[in-house]
Amino acid sequence: EMCKIFHETVRELSLKFSASEKRQVYVTPTAYLELIQTYQTLLARKRKEVGGLRSRYDNGLKQLNTAGEAVVLMQEELTALKPELIKAKAEAEEMQVNIDKEVSEVIEPKKAIVEKVVAEVEVVAAKAKGMKEECEADLAEAIPALNAAIAALDTLKKADIDLVKTMGNPPSGVRLTLEAVCVMKDIKPEKVKDKDSGKMVEDYFGPGKKMLMDANAFVKGLKEYDKDNIPPKIIKRIREHYVPMEDFEPDKIAKASTACEGMCKWVRAIEIYDRVAKVVGPKKEALAIAEGEYATAMEGLNAKQAELKVVMDKLEAMQAKLKELSETVAGLNAKYEDCNNKLERAEKLMAGLGGEKARWGEISVELGPKYLNLLGDVLVSAGVIAYLGPFTIPYRQQVLEQWKGGLAEKRIPKSDKFNFQSVVGDPVKIRAWNIDGLPKDSFSV
Repeated sequence: EMCKIFHETVRELSLKFSASEKRQVYVTPTAYLELIQTYQTLLARKRKEVGGLRSRYDNGLKQLNTAGEAVVLMQEELTALKPELIKAKAEAEEMQVNIDKEVSEVIEPKKAIVEKVVAEVEVVAAKAKGMKEECEADLAEAIPALNAAIAALDTLKKADIDLVKTMGNPPSGVRLTLEAVCVMKDIKPEKVKDKDSGKMVEDYFGPGKKMLMDANAFVKGLKEYDKDNIPPKIIKRIREHYVPMEDFEPDKIAKASTACEGMCKWVRAIEIYDRVAKVVGPKKEALAIAEGEYATAMEGLNAKQAELKVVMDKLEAMQAKLKELSETVAGLNAKYEDCNNKLERAEKLMAGLGGEKARWGEISVELGPKYLNLLGDVLVSAGVIAYLGPFTIPYRQQVLEQWKGGLAEKRIPKSDKFNFQSVVGDPVKIRAWNIDGLPKDSFSV
């Protein structure tokens, strides 16, 4: 209906203009269609423009409000973080003090004690080791000889022993060997008459042959001989009388009898073993004492090491707790610094945009009615574009007053003061035109 009014008023205006100014203005249906088309196009564009602008300002205000709320939250967070940070630092410092105290008062003294005990144990161990090596070195002389003698006994054959028993007039080496074995086994000699002197002398050949009656039992007896408990008088006689004799050597005895060679080796090996055993015996006793001392020292050391392990485990747990507290302090400190930096930036932003917030709020408020008034303002602007180009300013103002009255009458929203330039113009382009030298008056624009 307003478009129809616009068309009719312009048609009447054209008649007045023609009569007064002698210039003909044609009002055609095409102009009417252009009015409608321009109105639709311009209204859609202006609504998008004003709506988008208002949305941007509203979004800016929303962001400022959000930033303000964030500032409040960060301030609250900083307020809450500070006591936690102070508490965590205090706990970490206290833990460090406790650790230092534990190390200086408990751990270091215990470590010193353990190190001292270790040194003492090493001395005892070295002593025991030296004694053991000395005993083994001494026994190294006797054991091989004894083993060799036992091996020699294993080579004795019954036939060789029986051959000795059948001898009526044995060689001196056989007599000497049987005599030495009888002495070793504490077998008493027989009293016989000496052919040369006619005197009664001791003879071991007869008892020796009786000793050889059971060859297997004889060899077994030599192998099982109680070499660790030889009567002193027996071993003394063997050592002083038989061992020094040149004729009592295995090589010489072997010429007389193979069986007696093995017996000779056995006698000599038993003498060597007894001599070494008497030297090694006290050393073994001393070694046993040293080993006992070493075992006792090791028990003490193990006890001290167990005590040290308890405090070291405690220290490790305290250090783990300290590490955890340090990480907590570092995390809280980093969080505090980050929050504080964000707060500073936000406060600077809020301070810089504090005046803008009020201005943006005013603009947003103004854009609300402006958006509603587009309905009438754009319609008038479309009428100007479609119809009023040929008319001069007085005629334009006359018809515009009629149109605004019609809009008011029809209750169509519009601005109180219509400004065609502000409705359809682009301030940036208009400014550029003015800079380029084009006229600045409203009619030219």
